[in-house]
Amino acid sequence: MYQTDPPLSPKETLPTMYDLPSEDPEEPGLPDQFHLFQPQLLAETFRPPNYPSDQIFTVSDMNLYYDSRHPLWYKRPDWFAVLGVPSLYENKELRLSYVVWQESVNPYVVVELLSLGTEKEDLGQTLRDVEKPPGKWEVYEQILRVPYYAIFDRYKSEFRMFQLTGARYAEVNLSDFRFWIPEIELGLGVWQGSYKTVEMPWLRWYDKDGNWMLTSTEEERQKAEKEKQKAEQERQKLDQERQKLDQERQKTERLIAQLRSLGVEPDLE
Repeated sequence: MYQTDPPLSPKETLPTMYDLPSEDPEEPGLPDQFHLFQPQLLAETFRPPNYPSDQIFTVSDMNLYYDSRHPLWYKRPDWFAVLGVPSLYENKELRLSYVVWQESVNPYVVVELLSLGTEKEDLGQTLRDVEKPPGKWEVYEQILRVPYYAIFDRYKSEFRMFQLTGARYAEVNLSDFRFWIPEIELGLGVWQGSYKTVEMPWLRWYDKDGNWMLTSTEEERQKAEKEKQKAEQERQKLDQERQKLDQERQKTERLIAQLRSLGVEPDLE
């Protein structure tokens, strides 16, 4: 293709998400339940207060195309978030894949859920075959320069966070299995609780006060509980007022009885 003046944009010269495969034919079937539920919890609780909701894109198990020189190369993170892009592609439709050279914004945080088959690649412990695409670690660290890369091992309840420092990832020392990200005013940590009726350690986001960000179901439950408490307070208030009226009535009846005992007929008008 001939170069134009001015040069055409990547959207006009490179493949878009409509041109690229959105599925991996070598990975048929759905992930296990944990790989379905955990990303859902991450997405539900990822609400950076300093970004409008329509400028936040989160997704799990979607093709992430990262190299315009090799447009068919992709990775498929268990979960990742991008900030500063529309939640819908071009503000109008759901994405088939995330194509970096079309979106012009790289992921801000990536989470991988360790499994026996992917552990070494997730941790950057595999050797690169120059005839094959780079591994996840190299893509996130060297090509996409993702600022934060989290790894969670549900079998060990182990959470590890890597932060891009200079050219390389450096593992962060976690406090109480939590890590605060000041740029987005959110933290990521391990929460022991019940999600989708399953009690176990989960990875989820928390706010500046250390409180776990609520899911929509939890918010509805909390709202219903507050309404129940308010109704109970109103009932107690009515009971107290009723008791007060009864006490006033009894006091009045005693006074009337005392007056009558003295031969005085009270004026009850």
